[in-house]
Amino acid sequence: MARYELLNNVSHKDLRIATGFGPEYGDDVGMVPAFPSEFAELQREYPIFLRKDPVEGTWQSVALLGFEQRENLFLRDGRWNASYLPGAAAKGPFLIGFQEQRIDGELRQEAVMHVDVEHPRVNFAVGEPVFLPQGGNTPYLDHVADVLRGIRDGSAFGNGMFAALDAAGLIQPVSLDVQLDGQHRVAVNGLYGIDRERLAALDASTLHALHRAGYLEGAYLMLASLHNVRRLMAEKQRRLRAQEAPASGGH
Repeated sequence: MARYELLNNVSHKDLRIATGFGPEYGDDVGMVPAFPSEFAELQREYPIFLRKDPVEGTWQSVALLGFEQRENLFLRDGRWNASYLPGAAAKGPFLIGFQEQRIDGELRQEAVMHVDVEHPRVNFAVGEPVFLPQGGNTPYLDHVADVLRGIRDGSAFGNGMFAALDAAGLIQPVSLDVQLDGQHRVAVNGLYGIDRERLAALDASTLHALHRAGYLEGAYLMLASLHNVRRLMAEKQRRLRAQEAPASGGH
């Protein structure tokens, strides 16, 4: 169970973060949250979809990693086989919280970094150090801080973007039902995407409003990302063949 502490260079001066990948670190997931601030990078390698929060009714974009709940097809031999690591994975055990601080005589909510000390990546022996011997941030921690800022900014931007795309009637359910070979079929439920035909048919004023707000680019990046479903299919098929090879070799 997660237990977050406010990160500081006294209590956590010897903290290290294991940076390998595998089920032991919780990386065996079929999808991770995605943020518009990283769509340009994500769309080169991952299919990007939307999911709807059943309680809040809000939208969250996700990068699809596999066709099953615990299947990450980018994981292999302790590596994450992609040139870009989604921010939700790159942030490791850290998150941004807020703390009330008095600045220039007035109370403000300032962003501060927290660490989940129960996270399987957290230890005191191996991996990337969080702080330098004299107490400053390591390059690793500076990188994580950049990732967290991207997540915070992207999340806020995404709330407005997805509400606007929904209001324009552009978000529609996606049926992802894939026949991998003669014996294997996979389906992922609860996904939504951008309706290409409705986007093309938008009137000029709606199109201009989406463009001016910076939302139109995100819609096109989501559409462009869908070719990566084929990449996931190819990797799934490769793994199925690898599983079946030992069995057939025993006859």
